[in-house]
Amino acid sequence: MTRTPLRPLARILDARAKGENPDAIERANIRARHEAMRDKTRLRSEGRLLVLGAFFFCAFVVIAVRMGMLAASEPREPQVAAAGAHIVASRADIVDRNGRILATNLTTRALYAQPPVMIDKERAASELAAIFPDLDAEKLLAQFTGNRKFIWIRKKISPEQMQAVHDIGDPGLLFGPREMRLYPNGKLAAHILGGASFGREGVNSAEVIGVAGVEKEFDEYLRDPAQDGKPLQLSIDLTVQAAIREVLFGGMKLMNAKGAAAVLMDVHTGEVISMVSLPDFDPNTRPRVLTQGDASDSPLFNRAVQGVYELGSVFKILNTAQALELGLVNPSTMIDTKGPLRWGKFKIRDFHNYGAQLSMTDVIVKSSNIGSARVAQMIGADRQREFLGALGLLEATPVELVEASGAKPLLPSRWSELSTMTISYGHGLSTSPLHLAIAYSSILNGGLRVRPTLLRQTGPQMGERVVSERTSEQARSMLRQVVVRGTASFGEVEGYAVGGKTGTADKPKPTGGYYKDKVVATFASVFPAHDPKYVLIVTLDEPVETSGPKPRRTAGWTSVPVAAEIIRRVAPLLGMRPEVEPLQPTGVTLTSN
Repeated sequence: MTRTPLRPLARILDARAKGENPDAIERANIRARHEAMRDKTRLRSEGRLLVLGAFFFCAFVVIAVRMGMLAASEPREPQVAAAGAHIVASRADIVDRNGRILATNLTTRALYAQPPVMIDKERAASELAAIFPDLDAEKLLAQFTGNRKFIWIRKKISPEQMQAVHDIGDPGLLFGPREMRLYPNGKLAAHILGGASFGREGVNSAEVIGVAGVEKEFDEYLRDPAQDGKPLQLSIDLTVQAAIREVLFGGMKLMNAKGAAAVLMDVHTGEVISMVSLPDFDPNTRPRVLTQGDASDSPLFNRAVQGVYELGSVFKILNTAQALELGLVNPSTMIDTKGPLRWGKFKIRDFHNYGAQLSMTDVIVKSSNIGSARVAQMIGADRQREFLGALGLLEATPVELVEASGAKPLLPSRWSELSTMTISYGHGLSTSPLHLAIAYSSILNGGLRVRPTLLRQTGPQMGERVVSERTSEQARSMLRQVVVRGTASFGEVEGYAVGGKTGTADKPKPTGGYYKDKVVATFASVFPAHDPKYVLIVTLDEPVETSGPKPRRTAGWTSVPVAAEIIRRVAPLLGMRPEVEPLQPTGVTLTSN
């Protein structure tokens, strides 16, 4: 940089020549230099102030934008970062066959405390105990004043409770987001859905896992993010389920029964349209599992699937269908029913004396134990066991419930001739009502094995053939006669041609033998009998009908009226119109020229 001298020689000489003061030149140059320095410094300062002003302007704009975004967004609690695997909290809905919600998720909050951040711990403990009566203020205060830095207070709270905690105003009381499982229909379909609970939990989320029923069976599907929230659609019809539960509950109380179960199944698809077990429970507040006593006394016990009983005379049509299929009998074959039938020291008797002979049809209509035992002797143990196995009666049902795999039928230790005879009328082999629904559907739908399912199907799902169409038709005709003129006369429902079989089995004692005043009463029905669409199984545990001079426990007086009322209520809900039953052909029919 070139520096200008304060006393330039040329100007000094010129000034002296003119008689001027040369010092004035130096003072002028000093003043000019100072003014230049001043201007330069001012310019630099103004530039710095401009840059600083622009910075502050941008900062205030950013802050204003952020404040606006916070004001427009939903308030949230501060989130605590935590290490570990990501918790998947989402869970797909469960719907019925018509898309109505059976189970869904509800967004709620969990309450926790961070004692180091709390201001007034004693007041907070007192206020929390007032909001949540089940909490103890002294225990809370002891926790708050201890060494813990994190305390769960409640895993689920309502919006009203959340607001009340907010009003306490302590910064150490915080909320974490939660998704809880909600069953909007309460007890309806409780044993099918099962229930859910929390698995792994974090401050900001908790996984919801199934603990029973289809919630547990399809837990992986319901929690799979790849499904993109696609609901699980069941075969259950919510409206039909509600109607059956209402009627069954009333029937159980009217018949003074300990418990009850009902299964409604589509005979062509195997779809379970309704499954009810009473007593039941609310899956929103699922009770604890019994740790002692009889498991069947718990409301968690699913009598339709887990209830393995000797079901009595409902087995007679299975025995008869096999004999018809083997060509051993036809509907008119006369069977020896003289009694008692002796086998060693054992005697088989009928409920009434039916005389020396009955036709095969009347063995079913009048429910003759002796007649069924005689037919079973013709069949033999090996063939009987093979046939019942083909109907799925010797293994756990494959229905999509976790409880089903543990409900295996109770088989005789040795399948003797005596076992063959007693099993023919439903004693000596214990199965569930669902087993019976599968067997009846397979025989009465035209003779094709069905697989039970709780998932909605798009069409018939037939398996291997178990009996011919002719045998199936003959079996349906016999069951229709049971309602028209037999032990199930109270089962008639005008316009729906109900067919069915009653079964009354004495309950076994835990110590051996049978109770004389405790029975399991079952009515296995099909409607309409001439063109079967649905099978309905109704079972009452320890019923007793007391309207007459003597208590009556047989299925004809207990289970049958309940089943008839169920059919009367649900048939229209299933889209079935009452119709005139076609007459059986009579006289001579020309079949060919």
